[in-house]
Amino acid sequence: MTAASRDARTVTPDTTMPGTVTLGDVRAAAARIAGRIAHSPVLEAPRLSDETGCRLFLKLENQHTTGSFKERGALNKLLSLGEAERKAGVIAMSAGNHAQAVACHASRLGIRATIVMPETTPFTKVERTASFGARVELHGETLSDSAAFAEQLAAQQGLTFVHPYDDAQVVAGQGTVALEMLADLPDLDILVVPVGGGGLISGMAVAAKALKPTIHVVGVECSMYPSMRQTLAGEPVVCGGATIAEGIAVKAPGLLTRDLVRRHVDELVEVGEARLEEAVYQLATVQKLVAEGAGAAALAALLDKPGRFDGKRVGIVLSGGNIDARILAQVLTRGLIVEGRMVRLRIALNDAPGALAKIARLLGDSGANIVEVHHQRLLHDVPVKMADIDVVLETRDRAHVQSVIARLSEAGFPAELMSEVS
Repeated sequence: MTAASRDARTVTPDTTMPGTVTLGDVRAAAARIAGRIAHSPVLEAPRLSDETGCRLFLKLENQHTTGSFKERGALNKLLSLGEAERKAGVIAMSAGNHAQAVACHASRLGIRATIVMPETTPFTKVERTASFGARVELHGETLSDSAAFAEQLAAQQGLTFVHPYDDAQVVAGQGTVALEMLADLPDLDILVVPVGGGGLISGMAVAAKALKPTIHVVGVECSMYPSMRQTLAGEPVVCGGATIAEGIAVKAPGLLTRDLVRRHVDELVEVGEARLEEAVYQLATVQKLVAEGAGAAALAALLDKPGRFDGKRVGIVLSGGNIDARILAQVLTRGLIVEGRMVRLRIALNDAPGALAKIARLLGDSGANIVEVHHQRLLHDVPVKMADIDVVLETRDRAHVQSVIARLSEAGFPAELMSEVS
């Protein structure tokens, strides 16, 4: 996994291409969904501002019923349907947030919804989508397989296909995020937005640039899936790999969205897995907010190059909070390790009565908290009258760890800092 992002690529605007989504479309979407979706809060983040070198504001799209911004576009699309289309029903393909958004609002509107998900979709996501009242079909190994099957069912059953991003009504709905941000913070200098298929950033950029032409719009892709940048640059699209930001792990950006990004977005940057993890960790521990990997991508870009927007008023979109509890626990633990607040020491001692008690006293006196102890006599390459113990400790920081190691060594118990906790 790489800790650094690639260099920013400036997007060359093409002002000759006709627009397909306008500020008027976004305003119409805002009027259509008003009262059905809450105006999500914006919070200033002073401590994160100190780390990133700017005055930072967070748009909390993770606070919606289904935990992401996707509700805006899905609801706008559903409300735009005619009576016959509503009666026939809708279909969507998704393995995550879009599935839940369509299922939730179709149910509220009394529209029959079918969601096609890959067979590999985690059961919790399938169950959550079904709990909103949708009929879930599991088909194929990838989203591309699911999409092809969904389009086939749509044609066979006369269903309206609700695309997760390459749809004008969906894009206009996502653009309402920018209307709210600029209403709350009219003096923003920069918007930083996650990029997958491009629905969120294209809608936001259309609205933001129309309302405030001087605003700088930055899109953030994960480095394993830089499909939007590669597409706009005319490069072969090379994507793949396991990423914590699966919500923006898109291999093929939309035809509509790529055109809107080309015309309205100022630059695209990429961030690696280490920065994405760091952003999830910082949001949880510093700001007390839960974000999925894709939802934390905008903050990851700022953490990657602190001071890049020094002195600017920067708004970022925390686009979703649907992170698996197990993944979140791993990210938090890894963050503690990076900060030196949880470590594993391997300590050598004489295999004699009282030796372990002495080490426990030394660790307690040094201010370290023992989490786990593993006493090894047989498995390590040590003399028969010696033993190794692996001790997992809670510590204050890296300096504290070094002082603990020094204290143990002075007492005749040499200790080695291990690279992993478990």
